[in-house]
Amino acid sequence: MPSINSLWPAPAADLTDEQLLQHYAMPGEDWLRLNFVASLDGAAARDGLSGALGGEADGRVFALLRRWADVVLLGAGTARLEGYDAMRLPDQAARWRTAHGLAAQPVFALVSRRLELDPAAALFAEAPVRPLVLTVAEAPATRRAALSEVADVLVAGEDEVDPRTVRALLRERGLGRIHCEGGPTLLGALLEAGVVDELCLTLAATLEAGSAPRIAHSPQAAPTAMQLAGVLRGGEELLLRYTRAAPPASA
Repeated sequence: MPSINSLWPAPAADLTDEQLLQHYAMPGEDWLRLNFVASLDGAAARDGLSGALGGEADGRVFALLRRWADVVLLGAGTARLEGYDAMRLPDQAARWRTAHGLAAQPVFALVSRRLELDPAAALFAEAPVRPLVLTVAEAPATRRAALSEVADVLVAGEDEVDPRTVRALLRERGLGRIHCEGGPTLLGALLEAGVVDELCLTLAATLEAGSAPRIAHSPQAAPTAMQLAGVLRGGEELLLRYTRAAPPASA
């Protein structure tokens, strides 16, 4: 297991899993967290895959972060590119969750406007909890019907998925602790909608160049002030935690 040290705010060496989980504890039951990795020059992928950038420390934290989530949110395109299968946390993680008042397994939720998803795919067929698909009213009716056999399909907008509606629909189902694993288009939409509470960013010790995307992409800029909440180091990787900055006090 890769060693991870805390640099700030409380220096500590060789953190245990429990110490890491406390470092990343969500502050409440209504929270939207993002988890991404990027190179030193801002690339969010290598050869099209974000997983190719992360090292051992990133992988360790990636797995632990899911323990706090009621729901893991993901764009359908990212699920296809990264080869997601059914999301099943190991038994140890499931026991930890139930001991902390959470369901044994988080719900897996996919955002898809066109519903280009295979109902027979393992991420549906082998899921330990019935997944969710968040789509639009204009999505093809035949695809929606097919997916409804293996997932709960929720409408979150007319022709574009509205992140505010997504968050409200999840909250209505008791899924307020939202952990988002990508991709850049979904992150951009979440930022434009102003619904992001936290970013966990692994800074990989590599320079990539090329034409890789950034971690967020949207048609319009969406400046979102963040404040540093924690800095960990695992090998040459920095694992940064930022929370949304409080708005300035009105005059």
